[in-house]
Amino acid sequence: MGGDTLTLDVPEGGGARYWLTGLNPAAKLLAALLIGIGLIPAVDAVTGGLVLLAVLVTVPFSGVDRRTLLVLGGPFLLMGLSSGAVNYLYGEHGLEGAVGAAVRLLAIALPGLLAAISSDPTEMSDGLVQRLRVPERPAMGVLAALRLIPLLADQWRTITLARRARGLEAGSNPLRIVSLFFGRLFALLVRSIRTGTLLATAMDARAFGTGPRTHARYSRWRAADTLLLVGTALLLVTAYAVSARLGTLVLLFR
Repeated sequence: MGGDTLTLDVPEGGGARYWLTGLNPAAKLLAALLIGIGLIPAVDAVTGGLVLLAVLVTVPFSGVDRRTLLVLGGPFLLMGLSSGAVNYLYGEHGLEGAVGAAVRLLAIALPGLLAAISSDPTEMSDGLVQRLRVPERPAMGVLAALRLIPLLADQWRTITLARRARGLEAGSNPLRIVSLFFGRLFALLVRSIRTGTLLATAMDARAFGTGPRTHARYSRWRAADTLLLVGTALLLVTAYAVSARLGTLVLLFR
């Protein structure tokens, strides 16, 4: 990773390890969206598990190190586990339904996460505007959000150190820990609103969204990008076919 937490430093001749970073971000987003929509009807563990396994196979070729993937994917893992626990306790399908819900959530979330962290934010914005015909204002919003995530992380560390310097420590008191956490969260929210306001003012001063704009870089669509979408569609068809063959396919709308 380079200085920007979300921008990959791709060395020359990086080889197969950086295969995913060479694809058009628009293609990766479309593939993630296709998986998300395609897995909505399937609530069994086998269909989502096969898709999740295939996505995990691509991780070594994304150029993303394990630590970054664990840090950014941790919230999704917790969401999957909590979703499985809720379905196990209150669902109608017991353990099978719980595993299916957890696996499906992870199979939907992981492709989008890989698409985001394996793409340069500027190339992502170019792909949204030039390839997916997304209006420039929301595309610039996506670019700004991706660029500001490392800044928010730095601000969180600054707020934590500043409060520690003022003697605001929780010690071993769990209630104090929760109180201080939400205090830091509120301070971060205030800073992010101020930063967003300044950014919006600067963009308006530069006439963003007032008319057609030129692009410094051209978003190229290659044969590999088309193959990614075709492969994603084949993966979904194969997952459904295998699950139906095994007799484990359970559809949401049945």
